[in-house]
Amino acid sequence: MKEIHAPLKESLIRRYPEPVIRQFAKDLALGLGASDEEADVISDGITTASLWWHPGQGQGLEKFFRYYRRVRNGGYVPRARLTWVAEGPAYALLEANKAFGYHAANTAMRRAIDLAGRAGIGIVGVRNSNHFGIAGYHAKTAAEAGFIGIAMTNAKAEMAPWGAKTAVLGTNPWGWAVPRRGAYPIILDMALTMSGIGMIAWAHREGRQVPDDLALTADGRRTTNPAELLEGSTQLPIGRAKGYGLSFMTDVLTGVLMGAKFGLSVFQDDTHFDVGHVMIAVKIDAFMPRDRFFDRLEQLVAEVKAAAPITPGDEILLPGEAEQRRMQERLAHGIPVDAETVEKLRPIAADLGVPFPL
Repeated sequence: MKEIHAPLKESLIRRYPEPVIRQFAKDLALGLGASDEEADVISDGITTASLWWHPGQGQGLEKFFRYYRRVRNGGYVPRARLTWVAEGPAYALLEANKAFGYHAANTAMRRAIDLAGRAGIGIVGVRNSNHFGIAGYHAKTAAEAGFIGIAMTNAKAEMAPWGAKTAVLGTNPWGWAVPRRGAYPIILDMALTMSGIGMIAWAHREGRQVPDDLALTADGRRTTNPAELLEGSTQLPIGRAKGYGLSFMTDVLTGVLMGAKFGLSVFQDDTHFDVGHVMIAVKIDAFMPRDRFFDRLEQLVAEVKAAAPITPGDEILLPGEAEQRRMQERLAHGIPVDAETVEKLRPIAADLGVPFPL
């Protein structure tokens, strides 16, 4: 994928220490009526996203704009009752009852880990959920417990089937996480589209053009002008027809099979998204001794790192390594938050009676 993330313009952002972002996110969640358990997961997920990604991708504190609106219109239900509607030796299905997506997905992944601990693999589906944040966060939960984790979800129709110009499928993101011995997990976190509307909007704010393979205009044209893509555009899949195929199959697994909405119906009703997720955990020592796995993994890592770069002097990075470095930089120098987001959160915090530390 082409790199579209230019260095952030400091005039558009403000920086805050990680503990400030974490506590503010928890306070906002509690103000919306979340339980302590829900608020902790939401805060951790949003803080992780803020450490990994760019402000324009919409995965940080700006999530509270939709949380605030949807708690009030009934689309999100704080303290929702999570119900297990199907269970077996290595699988389960969770009815989320409009819970916060972070909480529902976290509950599902922890159940998948428990199942995998006994059966070698665990797969847990979720229906009637909401946006679950970043997929890599949920996969990382498994890796931190010593398992290989896979997380996926369906999403609002933004991708046109290959060869079409009408959106039918979602970005349908995937997260994969693999534990390492003595190192941060290897984490793949990706949408199945080339970009998202948030990053296109950010490029427009910064006055930058975008690659012409990110999206189609409303009339089906390619363009490098982000302004033309902010009016009814459809996102293009990664890998051309291959990304479309992956998105389709993801919707089959998370939406069709799990009894959630799918295709054109999911994410359409602001009061009832009915998003579907799938969480998978794999027990490494069900297949081989852990030390042998870690030895083999490090051999693969070494081979990848030793690959000859196209540009002499460039470093070959592992999946998620750029995000790890970004995280370390932000832990040291502060998390960037869009200045516009800061100002829009001010009245929300006031209405919820939450201290405003930004």
